[in-house]
Amino acid sequence: MTFEQAILGFSVVAALLTVVPGVDTALVLRSSISHSRGYSWATALGVLAGVVAWGIAAAVGASALLAASETAYRILSVAGAVYLAWMGLRFIVSSFRGAATHGQDLPELRGSAWRGFTTGLVTNLLNPKVGVFYLAAIPQFVPEGVSPILMGTVLALVHNAFGLIWFAVIIVAGGALGARLRSPRFMRWLDRVTGGVLLLFGIRLALDLRTGP
Repeated sequence: MTFEQAILGFSVVAALLTVVPGVDTALVLRSSISHSRGYSWATALGVLAGVVAWGIAAAVGASALLAASETAYRILSVAGAVYLAWMGLRFIVSSFRGAATHGQDLPELRGSAWRGFTTGLVTNLLNPKVGVFYLAAIPQFVPEGVSPILMGTVLALVHNAFGLIWFAVIIVAGGALGARLRSPRFMRWLDRVTGGVLLLFGIRLALDLRTGP
């Protein structure tokens, strides 16, 4: 396998993985509708930074340790499950607290870009499934004679290229529809759906603890 063939093969996998709905997509979509465009991009960049971190970690063997050590996997899974469930419950509870709002559209929220970035980054880093994916993928796409660290970084950047395009579509579409969709009723339901997605992912991670990595 040549370097070019490895990039092409991984690109197919990365493209398919990118468009599969998940926590990252839900977060960016919610941010694009309820927050400023800057906040939305910060959230997306946080997610993409997490992808690069996982790619490099897999290349240097941290993900191998994660997969080999049941204790390490369980610790990260517990942290990820608690974080996702907490975020989901926070969205759901806030949607009911705002149920008393009537008659006026909600203003665009202006949360700091740093908060958006850290939310995206931490959410991605606390998902051990991302690390396991890179552990499984990178050995299959490392040509002979190419540094695994270099290849892990390159593959993560390829994955990020697809993610950047996907998030751009979500942010532009969400921003264009945001003014129309930012009604109190729609935002309450958006928070409940987003919260439900996060909560379900947290529960799924917790259930996975029964079987280990």
